[in-house]
Amino acid sequence: MKERERTEHLRFLAEAVIEARRGLKEGGIPIGAVLVKDGRVIGRGRNRRVQKRSAILHAEMDCLENAGRLKAADYKKCVIYSTLSPCPMCTGAILLYRIPTVVMGENATFKGPENYARKFARLINLDSEECKGLMRGFIKARPGLWREDIGV
Repeated sequence: MKERERTEHLRFLAEAVIEARRGLKEGGIPIGAVLVKDGRVIGRGRNRRVQKRSAILHAEMDCLENAGRLKAADYKKCVIYSTLSPCPMCTGAILLYRIPTVVMGENATFKGPENYARKFARLINLDSEECKGLMRGFIKARPGLWREDIGV
């Protein structure tokens, strides 16, 4: 990856981290996401399953919801950034809307269906120590909530 591309990815990942930290402050799970089109954030979200008592409000789902309805052609020009490897549900939404690029902060604490997703989208793992630290701290502090979120 070229240095300029990496710098841009890190800039938008930092926006997703802000969302993750907001979620943690609210008592939720520290996962954040942003949707970027033409170099501009058009949607942002965080895992709000706890805060909204939702079964499906993962960060990527919240982000897509907050971006509002877009045309299919718009989604094809987007990049979605998530602090964590997207789960099967979120991967499904990303693939449904044909978002061509997924940039994740890390996949060491959780790995979604990346092999499947790679058939349809470009996946970039930034292997962020900050993102790993957020999740490891949360998992250690709230293991039951974490297991609930990932369905185990």
